Amino acid sequence: MSGDPEQEYFSDGITEDIITALSKIASLFVIARTSTFAYKGKAVKVQQVGQELGVRYVLEGSVRKAGPRVRITAQLVEAASGRHLWAERYDRNLEDLFAVQDEITQHIVDALQVQLTEGEQLLVWRRHTRDPEVWNNVYKAIEHFRRLTREDNIRARQYAERAVELDPEYASAYNLLGWTYWNDARMGWSASPLESFQRAAELNQKALALDDSLAEVHGLCGFLYLYLRDYEQATAEGERAVALHPNGAEVSAMLAVILTYAGRPEEALRLIHKAKRLSPYHPGWYLWIQGVICRLLGQYEESVAALRAAIERDSNVWESRAALAVTYSLLGRDGEARAALAAALAIEPTLSLESLARANPYKDPAELDLMLDTLRKLGLT
Repeated sequence: MSGDPEQEYFSDGITEDIITALSKIASLFVIARTSTFAYKGKAVKVQQVGQELGVRYVLEGSVRKAGPRVRITAQLVEAASGRHLWAERYDRNLEDLFAVQDEITQHIVDALQVQLTEGEQLLVWRRHTRDPEVWNNVYKAIEHFRRLTREDNIRARQYAERAVELDPEYASAYNLLGWTYWNDARMGWSASPLESFQRAAELNQKALALDDSLAEVHGLCGFLYLYLRDYEQATAEGERAVALHPNGAEVSAMLAVILTYAGRPEEALRLIHKAKRLSPYHPGWYLWIQGVICRLLGQYEESVAALRAAIERDSNVWESRAALAVTYSLLGRDGEARAALAAALAIEPTLSLESLARANPYKDPAELDLMLDTLRKLGLT
């Protein structure tokens, strides 16, 4: 409510923490933050939100921070009728912030008469840092990390490193730092992809040692195993991530990526549809992997549609354009294929057959050969 960008990170972090806690409850259906944030700062009716997201209840509220004090309002509303199930205002010291988040979560659980299993209680109420500055740095890092650009990845790493310095026992900070090195290796942003991969693995192991209940830690672990071509272990880690976060759109999409490369595209397609349902305003990379899956299934027109939508959503990501070049070529549309490849190279000039071979760990070598041969015919070296 302050109009201060620094406080916006603070407010977003509170919102995401509550979403994350609620989405670990298997008996609830919780929309992901990427979709709920589409309504931030907009005057919309709860009935509209309920219809557009396909939900029965809406949690809305506000945050204002002034010095060492924070004021949070929250209300749970039945979307169809507009009836208030619960509302509360909190005026607390900043150090009480995490307790307030837990109270809000508990009130929602009580209002919806949800019974938590013993395992869910451990996941929902677990807190990993009590330092608001650490927490604030992590959410700044997340905001930059999700933009998927080289420059934002660097900024994300800086914030994550600061969080690790402030709290060396905070697993989430190590995990996020590991993801930035993973991005370097995966996206071709590193002078030494192998060193970046190794650093990501080291940080992932540190995060696992500190707290193995974080779904995103297992998601990264699954990706690391995938690029080691250990498909069985990669799948096991991806499935573990989904089990820990049953409403997690991102971990469902991560498992879809793993299954795609592991030669199980039909299962991957079901998972990416689940991820999109959990996050109707999903990021572009969900559509990228959907486009790849459809191509593997021989659904070329559907592949083109998904990849074009991915580019509209995230125009600065080269992967969707490179994948689109392959599908266009397989359809015999080589002019459009060359244009898509040129656009990918404009974003990432270092793109090569070698880097693509490294970044696409297909279990079936024929799938990799088809992709590389197609791009070679289009002029990629």
